[in-house]
Amino acid sequence: MFSATASIPDPSQDFIALCHSQARLLATALQADWSAVYLTSEEEGKAVNLIPVLIYPLRETIERPGEQPTQLRERKQEINLSNLSKGLPTNLDRSLIIPENERVEAKDYQIVLPLVYQETVLGVLVTYREAYPWQPEEFNQVQQIADTLAIACLLDQRGEWYERQLQRQQLKQQQERDRLDDLFHQVRNPLTALKVFGKLLLKRLGGDEQSSSIVKNIVQEGEHLQDLIKDFESYENSLINEEEVITLKTESVDISDNLSFSLPASQSLTLTEVDVWDILETVLISAESIAENKGINLRVDKPKHLEPILGNSSSLREVFSNLIDNSIKYTPSSGKVTIKLGLSKIIDDKKYQGILIEDTGYGIPLEDKEHIFERHYRGIQSKNDISGSGLGLAIVKEFITKMGGLIELFSPILDNNRGARFIVWLVSN
Repeated sequence: MFSATASIPDPSQDFIALCHSQARLLATALQADWSAVYLTSEEEGKAVNLIPVLIYPLRETIERPGEQPTQLRERKQEINLSNLSKGLPTNLDRSLIIPENERVEAKDYQIVLPLVYQETVLGVLVTYREAYPWQPEEFNQVQQIADTLAIACLLDQRGEWYERQLQRQQLKQQQERDRLDDLFHQVRNPLTALKVFGKLLLKRLGGDEQSSSIVKNIVQEGEHLQDLIKDFESYENSLINEEEVITLKTESVDISDNLSFSLPASQSLTLTEVDVWDILETVLISAESIAENKGINLRVDKPKHLEPILGNSSSLREVFSNLIDNSIKYTPSSGKVTIKLGLSKIIDDKKYQGILIEDTGYGIPLEDKEHIFERHYRGIQSKNDISGSGLGLAIVKEFITKMGGLIELFSPILDNNRGARFIVWLVSN
């Protein structure tokens, strides 16, 4: 006795086309009046059912032999294994089928053969001829067709399974790559701050050559680390380009447990009451030095009292660091960066507190605004000499979303089509 398969994925169009060609072969070469292919479907705790994949020809298409047969999977019609086509044996041994009236002379007009490969039942082929009974050599030909369909069905299922596994692996790799990119991006800002602090310290040390030498080494090592990060990113981009060339076409695969490119579970955020100024103040220590070194006026407008917000301290530090760093980076010397706290508004009956960060820099073109929060997107900024990875704003958007907040972008904000304003809205307690 053969075993039945577990629930199967939908057959591919290639397999359905093969079924159609074999059914047409039965009709043209062996004068079969009607043929059908069923595949097994099994649910835990339920009987094995047979789902029709193809019936050739359908009653409504008999008058039009050139028309393609209808694919029946969409009808979700299921036939119990024990009741299929006039008494199909439940053990699915290879046999001719005796109709219910048990007239022996009628048995040779219909053949039902299981699609079996390696003792596994994958489905059933049914074919019927009314004019005259099947001869033994014809039965052998039908059996060969059933064997062909069984092998094709197994390969189809294996191909589908491997394709799904490949898609899952690609998604996992993409998630790991994104996380690694985020980490390198988050390291870049502290390295920039260390370099700035080192250069400021060198100015203050004056003639202390011994101390100056140590600080110079710190600055040089910081630059070395930045160069290593750039080299790694270039290498990674080259690998991505190679992968795009050899990537299999898996867009049609529908994966129920689809992986997203968001933070992995281990990086999910714990939200608590947070004082925005406590977070922002630590970020401004390095931001003010960087702005001063570049000749940019950094202004902070803070009310005397701020209500706590619901957030994650580490994530907020990254949000503010990225937004302020971008404002300083894309604002030329003698420009201005303004930070304003204490904004408030009601959104969907929830009270939100806003933090505004704006600059008088180059601004963001209209065509870039709808993509600006996408990973690795730099738009027009990729054409200038300012280095960047296109990850900062994507990280900002992801963290804010996970904290239940919103971010708004306005650009340009000045008469000369320059400047950008970001407002981060976080739930206020």
